[in-house]
Amino acid sequence: MAQNKQAAQPIRPRRRPGPPKKTVRERLLHSLPPYTGPYNVGFLEIELPARSPQAFATHIKRNGVPALQLDTVLFSVYYPSDSDSGPPDKSARAVTWLPRPRLETSKGYAKFLSVPHLPVTTYIALTSMFTRLPAYRNARLASPGRRAAGEEDAGQAILVGGQDASGDEKEKPEEPRFPVIIFSHGLGGSRTSYSSVCGELASFGIVVIAMEHRDGSGARTYVNKSRSRDLESPELEKTGGPDKNREKDAHDSPRRDDKTQPKSYYMVDYLFPKDNPLDTSPLAEIEEAFYVLGQINSGHGEDVCAQNLRRKGNVGSSSKGLEKIDWRDWASRLFLDHVTLMGHSFGAATTAQVLRLERFSWVSQGILLDVWGPATPESTEQDKLRKPILSVGSEAFMHWKENHDRVEAMCREARTSGAPCWVVTIRGSTHLSQTDFAVLYPNWISLLMKTIVNPKRAIHLTVHSALEFLKITLPSCQTRFDKNSEAWAGERLLSKAASETKVLFDHRPDDKFVATRLKIPHEFSLRLRGLVSKFKRHDRSVPTDASGKPLVGLLSWGAGNEIWVHQSPTPNDVNHYMKQRDC
Repeated sequence: MAQNKQAAQPIRPRRRPGPPKKTVRERLLHSLPPYTGPYNVGFLEIELPARSPQAFATHIKRNGVPALQLDTVLFSVYYPSDSDSGPPDKSARAVTWLPRPRLETSKGYAKFLSVPHLPVTTYIALTSMFTRLPAYRNARLASPGRRAAGEEDAGQAILVGGQDASGDEKEKPEEPRFPVIIFSHGLGGSRTSYSSVCGELASFGIVVIAMEHRDGSGARTYVNKSRSRDLESPELEKTGGPDKNREKDAHDSPRRDDKTQPKSYYMVDYLFPKDNPLDTSPLAEIEEAFYVLGQINSGHGEDVCAQNLRRKGNVGSSSKGLEKIDWRDWASRLFLDHVTLMGHSFGAATTAQVLRLERFSWVSQGILLDVWGPATPESTEQDKLRKPILSVGSEAFMHWKENHDRVEAMCREARTSGAPCWVVTIRGSTHLSQTDFAVLYPNWISLLMKTIVNPKRAIHLTVHSALEFLKITLPSCQTRFDKNSEAWAGERLLSKAASETKVLFDHRPDDKFVATRLKIPHEFSLRLRGLVSKFKRHDRSVPTDASGKPLVGLLSWGAGNEIWVHQSPTPNDVNHYMKQRDC
């Protein structure tokens, strides 16, 4: 009896193997912190030919050539990976933070910053050239009860042909479906420059699609061309790419032994919007990415894999491509009816534009990270904001009155239609506090931009504000598979009413530095005290990271006082909306 009782115990999930271990180089130089959610994180790179290659928004030109060519769509996928089957093989772990080709990408950042490329590329090569994401490339999508082949845990039931060891029929666990976020980067960004936010969200059970825009808003990106069809427009054939003045080097313009063969790829560098902040538009790329997700979700992942241009031999590609992925795991596993749009800066402006357009009916809410207000289109009677919004801004942008007023106006516009909206500010943060650059280069960000908040804490506050917002706005059926549901709203960061938060302006800089940096009174003494405090036992009220280290910047306000709430719905409004949205 005792043996039968022991054999009938339910299967307990194995302890997850954890994120990839840091290399010695990462420990000594710059590295990204591991994700903290209950899931490991998987990572895919996909580039597919556009369904209808075209030059669109033809009125936007550079050097007489359309600046925006929709030849392919490129994005990375951060997703909850299988935590019970053990880590993939060692070679599958190397997901470099800097997109390939890494040296040329470094030059792209230098060009974006308008500085000589040699100092930038040298510094990146010495610090972050080999920095990796704490994610597994091509890992299996998370599923319940999956175990490593041949593994048995003592005292646990062993499934054989649908039965456990006692001979009782076992019901197959329901495959979880995951909510989807599409992330749009800001000016100078890429598909990996927000990995701290995207990967952290994925670790809590969300599939995040990180776009890489080819509209000139990124620092540098490479567009592969399909060899199965001619994707070159007459304009590209004449110029070799959207920007005919781009650098001429071996990685930019490959040699062609046969002049009849089209170039295999071209490069797009940052194109500064001239005279009009609405000078570029990545909306069609978002629609293409959503179409690809639909193909994967409908069971056509093998077709997507066959067309993928990010494979061995193509520029910017990992040699692994999309190897060892069982696309059956992905069939019917994504919620594509209530997708969330999320973006930073110019990407947040793009998000606001998407929320206004009827053709994006599959988008149900948006998250704006330090939105660039002047780049958002004005409201019209036809295109009004009618969907929930969470705006998480930096203190530096809060002091930019024109921008802050525009953000609050957008949220008031949505609230008139009954959609719950929040406008919050992270104290002591600056514009890059929601990017990987603040995490990788905290000292530079602190010294140059006068950032006060600890960068890891800023990422934590951003992600958990987003999770709490999604807990309210997504249908309950999209969050019920979360392994730790309370973590989605554990800190209740958005629960405060706007009247409860007292906004201070102690760190408002001089007018010439508004939006770019903060002002730190008595900065030298504060930095000196910060150095001394590292050797002292920290206050228990100060938040800590996963390793127990205090997340203190130059100043610490303690948990619960780190966010200002400028606008928020009433508890009754929230409850009413949640009942309407329930499954």
